[in-house]
Amino acid sequence: MPREKAGRKTAAAAGLARLVPTQQRSRERFEKILECAAALMAGKGSEAFRMSDVVERSGVPFGSLYQYFPDKTAIIGTLAERYNAIGRDCVRRDLAVVKHIRDLHPALCRITDSYYQMFIDEPVMRDIWQATQADRALQKLDEEDGIYLAGLLGDALQRIAPGAPATALASFSQLIMTLIAATVRHAITLGPKEAARILNLFKRMLPKNLAALLEI
Repeated sequence: MPREKAGRKTAAAAGLARLVPTQQRSRERFEKILECAAALMAGKGSEAFRMSDVVERSGVPFGSLYQYFPDKTAIIGTLAERYNAIGRDCVRRDLAVVKHIRDLHPALCRITDSYYQMFIDEPVMRDIWQATQADRALQKLDEEDGIYLAGLLGDALQRIAPGAPATALASFSQLIMTLIAATVRHAITLGPKEAARILNLFKRMLPKNLAALLEI
């Protein structure tokens, strides 16, 4: 199988775009598709919007739409990856200032707040997240993002606790990032006051040191 076709098949299986155009006109069309799809999801939800809705709203012909996206899963997956990239940048920024163990708790609190604020600022993220839970290919993207974020935290922990076992740091990082994601995704289902209460409670529960890990 030619490499280009193999790449497209892999992308489709992973819930991503068949290809990302580089020429300006094609790129503008590609971006318009994603913009219209995001607006449709924000209005209808991820389950209700259809490929025909994207065609109608964007004015992009079916042929051009399918050239980039084989189905709506690919559209949702591409949008999810974009927001995942923004989230990774935020986590990387918040962890960059962790130089000592005392910096850990404030950084984890900032990550929690930043993640929640992303959902508030971009309501379509809630629909994207709900879609990732219902589709196996999109679940894979979500899992990979969690692994990547845990890796970022693990790298920061190795800087401040070089004597801790690597396996313990990896497990700790995976657990913390999973808990942050779960808490934030619960908080976005609540009203603002209750969400703030839950987030504040969770942040008080976050570890302030690595004593338990250092004892392993």
